[in-house]
Amino acid sequence: MIKIKKKVLFGITSLQLGGAERVLVDIANKLQEKFDITIFSIYDNGELKNELNSDIKFQALYNCKYEELNFFKKKWIPLRILFFSKSIYKKYIKKDYDVEIAFLEGPVTRLFSNKNRNAKKIAWIHNDIKRVFGNGIKSKLKKHIDEKIYSQYDKLVFVSEDNMKCFKQEYSTIDNNKIKVIYNYINPDLVIEKSNKYIPEELEKTDSFKFVSVCRLVKQKAIDRFINIHSRLIESGYKHNVFVIGDGPEKKYLQELIEEKGVSDTFFLLGKRDNPYPYIKKANYFCLLSYYEGYGMVLEEAKILNKDIIITDTAAREAVNGYSHATVLDNDEDSIFEGLRKAIESNINNNPRVIEQYDNSNALNQIVELIEN
Repeated sequence: MIKIKKKVLFGITSLQLGGAERVLVDIANKLQEKFDITIFSIYDNGELKNELNSDIKFQALYNCKYEELNFFKKKWIPLRILFFSKSIYKKYIKKDYDVEIAFLEGPVTRLFSNKNRNAKKIAWIHNDIKRVFGNGIKSKLKKHIDEKIYSQYDKLVFVSEDNMKCFKQEYSTIDNNKIKVIYNYINPDLVIEKSNKYIPEELEKTDSFKFVSVCRLVKQKAIDRFINIHSRLIESGYKHNVFVIGDGPEKKYLQELIEEKGVSDTFFLLGKRDNPYPYIKKANYFCLLSYYEGYGMVLEEAKILNKDIIITDTAAREAVNGYSHATVLDNDEDSIFEGLRKAIESNINNNPRVIEQYDNSNALNQIVELIEN
């Protein structure tokens, strides 16, 4: 007798390069043999779409790339989803899914909160919900709206204990029985395989000490602060290079700041890279110096590659608990300056280490159990 697979719908903003997006693709590819998987994206863009297994179905609300939209549409689309979510949901999500998972905060979570017959509703929370939306009147409105939206879900999954605690402080009315922590899943074999694909030319042609970061160029990631600290270190005689992989709305401002500080020959914004792992592998240290973080999935990738890691004190500290090659710094400029200075002074030669067996299959087992029960 042929067993009918459960139909599972995942929702995401896009499949551009990013931590949550990377996790979703790895999860979907692993689960596709067991479940009938569909991914619903707000925007039809992202390099990671090409990495989906051919058996995974894909649907987009808008057949365009977010970065190609004009200012008006970038503002209007989230508002349209917020105020007309029921009609949009009814028009575009027509199948009888057994489980519907909103995999990112924001528009897709609001959209998926609409009831669909007997579908089990799950929302994934990757960030400190208080920090994502800020502190103004707009954030208070979103808090009021989202508290009702999250109450529509059967389960709320958090990628860290810290984020769960922050959420509970913000939304005290949410039923504790709905809450669950599942650390992010990533495919370690794929990371190792990709890290050996090529040698980054930019890193190969310098013998200087190398810090590498992979992140979206948004305020949260504090790249402007990183530039200021880098400039101070250079002025103090600590020779090193910084390579930042990623793109985002802050790019122009950051490039101007690099030129203003006179460090354009030592601090490099490399833009997007479909495969950032050779850069991480070649670095002396991998850095994630954000103002705030969720779990920081890229830290798992750095751990898989057995890299020395420096992070600021955010929720991402959970990702490096028990990892002996990680340093957690106080989240202020002077503390980061001292931490990076000591790293450079230590003059780590980046000698190859025996890569420890990395296994996070427990996270995948928890996701399967969540879907099935």
